[in-house]
Amino acid sequence: MAQNLKDLAGRLPAGPRGMGTALKLLLGAGAVAYGVRESVFTVEGGHRAIFFNRIGGVQQDTILAEGLHFRIPWFQYPIIYDIRARPRKISSPTGSKDLQMVNISLRVLSRPNAQELPSMYQRLGLDYEERVLPSIVNEVLKSVVAKFNASQLITQRAQVSLLIRRELTERAKDFSLILDDVAITELSFSREYTAAVEAKQVALSKNPGYIKLRKIRAAQNISKTVSVSAQVFCLSHLCTLIMSSSVFFFYSDSLIKGKK
Repeated sequence: MAQNLKDLAGRLPAGPRGMGTALKLLLGAGAVAYGVRESVFTVEGGHRAIFFNRIGGVQQDTILAEGLHFRIPWFQYPIIYDIRARPRKISSPTGSKDLQMVNISLRVLSRPNAQELPSMYQRLGLDYEERVLPSIVNEVLKSVVAKFNASQLITQRAQVSLLIRRELTERAKDFSLILDDVAITELSFSREYTAAVEAKQVALSKNPGYIKLRKIRAAQNISKTVSVSAQVFCLSHLCTLIMSSSVFFFYSDSLIKGKK
C-alpha cells in the first residue's frame, strides 16, 4: 500500500521551481506575526493587570499599569481588572431597636485596591463585587440599624449614615475593597407603622393640651426675639400687659399656623 502511494506521488506533476521556498517563507512570516501578536497586550486607562503563568500561578510581585506590555506566549497570560469606582445600589430589610421593620437602600461607590489585586484574584476572582458587597452591606446594616429606634432613624439620619459608612468601609478592607462613598438613598417603614405615626400626629394636633404647649413654645420664641433685638425698647409693665393680653395669643396662633 505504501509503495502504491509513493508511485502515485511520483506520477504527480512537480510544482514551479522555488514554490517550496516561498511556502516556507510564508509560513515563517505567519508564525512570526502570530508570535508577536500573542506576545503584546495593552492595559487600557483605568485598568490594571496581573500575570498568571502555568508553572508558578499568580505572580504576586507583578502589577502592570496602563500601556503596552509583553508576555511569553502560552506560558503567561494577563488578568485585567477595572479599578475605576463603580456605583451599586443594595436594598435590605432589617429591624430597628424597637422591633420595627425598616427598608433601607444604600448607594455604594466601590473599587478594588490596586496594590492587592494578586491576592484578590486568588480569593475572590473577577466577580468580587457579587461575592462580597451584598453580604457585607446586609451585615453592617443589620448591626447599625439595631442600635436606633424607628424615630431616631429619621431624626438622626446623618448620624446613622455616618456610622454605616464607617463600619462598612472598615469591613470592606478585609476583602481588598475601597469604598469612596456610601449614602442612604431610601428609608421607609412598614404600612402599619406609618399609619400609626400619622394617627398619632392627628390626635396630638387636636388635643387642647398640645395646642397650649405649642402656644407656650411660640411665646418662648417671641420673647427670645424681643430680648435679642436692639431696636425694640419695652418697659416691664408694658411687656407684662402684652404677654397677658389676647394680642399675645393672636401672635401665638399666627406662629403656630405658620409652622403647620
